[in-house]
Amino acid sequence: MLIAGFPAGAWGTNCYLVAPGAGEECVIIDPGHQAAQGVEDALRKHRLKPVAVILTHGHIDHVASVVPVCGAHDVPAWIHPEDRYMMSDPEKALGRAIGMPLMGELTVGEPDDVRELTDGARLELAGLELSVAHTPGHTKGSVAFQMPENTDIPPVFFSGDLLFAGSIGRTDMPGGSHAEILESLARVCLPLDDSTVVLSGHGPQTTIGQERATNPYLRQVAAGPGSLDAPRRGM
Repeated sequence: MLIAGFPAGAWGTNCYLVAPGAGEECVIIDPGHQAAQGVEDALRKHRLKPVAVILTHGHIDHVASVVPVCGAHDVPAWIHPEDRYMMSDPEKALGRAIGMPLMGELTVGEPDDVRELTDGARLELAGLELSVAHTPGHTKGSVAFQMPENTDIPPVFFSGDLLFAGSIGRTDMPGGSHAEILESLARVCLPLDDSTVVLSGHGPQTTIGQERATNPYLRQVAAGPGSLDAPRRGM
């Protein structure tokens, strides 16, 4: 198994390339702001051929390079239908007026081939199996991707902006909901094995066991309903 990741752009959004091994087909997760060159560098370094782009949600820091990456390799992009509008209208997703400057000139819009993700779906791409979990809270159409354990690596959970090392995604932008993100944490994250590696949309990797023990939000939902005021991350 090969997972190559790098932080891209002004928001340091993690972009991942996932393949059975070097020299094989791969999927690209969240090619965000200024990620296109990093994607090309990783493809050359590991001799990979992309077959799809899959997106954890529609915020511009996660999708800004979708059009050039998909166009360069003639591959589809997968996104949850509730976040699809964000690719063409990023200002609306951020609560900004149309025409306000947004990190300079960005290529917004949809690639030629867009496919929609659904909760519980199983994607078989590039010789990989990824299960899809709808995880609203950061956005209405947020999803996470899980890869089952195999002989090479423990289970891997691409959490997007649902769960970070020590924190969770912010919920104060259009489509965000603190109650929904806590429900998503309880429903999707708590049942995962402690050995599950968490590769999130921002920041370092962690494990479910580490977050179960130290993350105040995961501890809160494990303990039951209650109030909490702790820092959140993400764009």
